[in-house]
Amino acid sequence: MSASPETNPPTRIPRQISYIIGNEGCERFSFYGMRNILTVFLVTSLLAYLPEADREGAAKEVFHTFVIGVYFFPLLGGWLADRFWGKYNTILWLSLVYCLGHLFLAVFESSRTGFFAGLALIALGSGGIKPCVSSFVGDQFDQSNKHSAKVVFDAFYWIINFGSFFASLLMPIFLKGFGPSVAFGIPGLLMFIATVIFWLGRKHYVLVPPAPPNPHSFLNVSRTALAATPQGRTYAMVAILTALASLGLAPQFGIVIALCTAMVAFIALGGLGVWRQLDLARGTHPDEAVDGVRAVLRVLVLFFLVTPFWSLFDQKASTWILQADLMAKPSWFQSSQMQALNPALVMILIPFNNLILYPTLARFGYQMTALRRMTSGIAFSGLSWVVVGGMQVILDGGTTFSIVWQVLPYALLTFGEVLVSATGLEFAYSQAPAAMKGTLMSFWNLTVTVGNLWVLVVNASVKNQVVTDFIASTGFGVTAFQMFFFAAFAFAAALVFGLVARTYPMADHYRQA
Repeated sequence: MSASPETNPPTRIPRQISYIIGNEGCERFSFYGMRNILTVFLVTSLLAYLPEADREGAAKEVFHTFVIGVYFFPLLGGWLADRFWGKYNTILWLSLVYCLGHLFLAVFESSRTGFFAGLALIALGSGGIKPCVSSFVGDQFDQSNKHSAKVVFDAFYWIINFGSFFASLLMPIFLKGFGPSVAFGIPGLLMFIATVIFWLGRKHYVLVPPAPPNPHSFLNVSRTALAATPQGRTYAMVAILTALASLGLAPQFGIVIALCTAMVAFIALGGLGVWRQLDLARGTHPDEAVDGVRAVLRVLVLFFLVTPFWSLFDQKASTWILQADLMAKPSWFQSSQMQALNPALVMILIPFNNLILYPTLARFGYQMTALRRMTSGIAFSGLSWVVVGGMQVILDGGTTFSIVWQVLPYALLTFGEVLVSATGLEFAYSQAPAAMKGTLMSFWNLTVTVGNLWVLVVNASVKNQVVTDFIASTGFGVTAFQMFFFAAFAFAAALVFGLVARTYPMADHYRQA
């Protein structure tokens, strides 16, 4: 008797998953160990040469620029994996670059040039392996056991937060008690262990080879569509000229904002042109390839609407830490240790959602699909910033209160994170055609780059006298106003995401058994 369509037969999780999970736990400890003390280190040590009033702003800019780099380099890693090296080799070799970056942080803690070079190497290594690791997990499954993939992706996300929890709790203590060399050196050691664990599983992995040169690839189909008519070529030219014009923002806003804005403009305008002209590529390219490009473009619209979530989420390691510095707390407790609350809540919420919340909602006839979860998650992130903004108003009024009150916005933001980020990993993999999995996962990671771009743009905008005068007229301080602005940004994104998701056609691109 065969299993009903609603019942998935029990299958064993592939044994090689344990190596990937072990690697991810150590790698995430290394990454979050250095990331969560970075703002504090910059303010108190590396940027101590600046006037005290300028240090916090400069630290936020360095932090979010680093995060932009981390989530930009997945484009490179996904391309290398899909076209040349394969996922396994890309992960292994860029992990060695990653280790070198940690070494630079530990050795050059008093050298701006050496330290920033270490951050650049970590951005390259960490960012380059990001799309490969998550899609490498998906490669270990096929149609016969794909129902187990969601469990593993959740476990994958759980172990990320397991490593992040202990790193967030311990590294501030090591930074204060033993100095930056030790505090940055320990994450480097964990990254080396992560690389060794991954290498040990080399004989057990399912290795999907890189795709050979494909005349019907995403870029080739897109190029054909744009070249089919003068109107299409105009779209391409407008995209290029707008991107080049965006580089003119560099003198006022900095090179990072300018480059990222140019990239967003090129992808958005070029993608719009391809969408409008795509059917003209039929005949030159098979229908399957053309339909695949349209599917990717649909996903990119949803990805873009996720970017405001990351604007809010990543500021918990910058803006929220700086807010925590103003709150009452025990002398032994460091503001950056509040970061440990996020992964601790994730480890609780993932099993709670899967075992209690989603089944309960299903019994009442409401299925929490991937897109419904992501819509709700963006909205919850906005709610957390309403709360933290209200707290900032009280602090700006001269009333100091306990840091314990930050637990509430952390809980709301983390609930949103579980709904968006853990879901997004599996969603991105399932929607990607086979030849473009690494690339599409790179675009998922690129949403974080764009999210942090919005943070830099807003921070740069509040330096404008017209903007600061307007903020002053509202009666709010600059920080509180920004917090409410980001909350509204998230609510608007959640609304549009939900409307777009209603008509989105779900795809199933797991490989055949």
